[in-house]
Amino acid sequence: MSTSTTTKRADVYTRVTDRIVAELEAGVRPWLKPWNAEHAAGRITRPLRFNGQRYQGINILMLWAEAETRGYSCPIWMTYQQATEFGGHVRKGERGAPVVYASKFSKTEAGDNGQDVEREIPFLKEYTVFNVEQCENLPDWYYQLKEPPKEQLQRIERADQFFANTKAEIRTGGNQAYYAIGSDHIQMPPFQSFRDAESHATTLAHELTHWTRHGSRLNREFGRKRFGDEGYAMEELVAELGAAFLSADLRLTPEVREDHADYVANWLKVLKDDKRAIFTAASHASRAAEYLHFFQPQPAA
Repeated sequence: MSTSTTTKRADVYTRVTDRIVAELEAGVRPWLKPWNAEHAAGRITRPLRFNGQRYQGINILMLWAEAETRGYSCPIWMTYQQATEFGGHVRKGERGAPVVYASKFSKTEAGDNGQDVEREIPFLKEYTVFNVEQCENLPDWYYQLKEPPKEQLQRIERADQFFANTKAEIRTGGNQAYYAIGSDHIQMPPFQSFRDAESHATTLAHELTHWTRHGSRLNREFGRKRFGDEGYAMEELVAELGAAFLSADLRLTPEVREDHADYVANWLKVLKDDKRAIFTAASHASRAAEYLHFFQPQPAA
């Protein structure tokens, strides 16, 4: 096997690792959001091959990151050739996403006793896949939106009532959750597209904490000037802590959820640069939670 081939194969590991590290350093989790695509494939938690088979290992993170970056809702991926075999085609100019699979090659080496020994050396091979949203003229099933699932998620009544009492404008639709300060509204994906009711509730608690920062409410501002700067990081940390506090108040979990803890970890640079940052964020988060509790019916004196 040539040195250039060995280097090329090693580069697959390097490129994949560098991308994951870059995503994490940019504050982006290269794994699935707590909701799923509104697609006929249903409430799935992994990217799928053209035949519905789930991807494994590093390919899950790679394709989740790709879908998040490019805004794909469909979880299904296929090669250029597979799209052609189904009577469709990849649109001109579309850029594919790399995936890898493990393979082996045999190498003969001299053993300790002087005899030749054949060893199997594992390596990764790389190939390119395209999301269904990059393809045209595939069978209709690939483009179908999800029908209402047969199994209905049970809503958490106490959480729904708590959120409704705030009178915040909460719009439903799309595949993103966010608070838009300009129009002062919260956008949430449909309830049934979440993997469970608690994921919906904790996501909404996060966005409601952002909602409290409006100038007409707590007027919280950390001097943020651009996406991803220190002020932005602090506001996200407040929202994560606020969601964790509210989740505990609403008995959604007995402790901080793992997904909140992982997200907070992305802002460790802020905490390391300023030893008071966590105290400041926790104080603002508590204030936001108390503000939201203020809208709830008060017990009679």
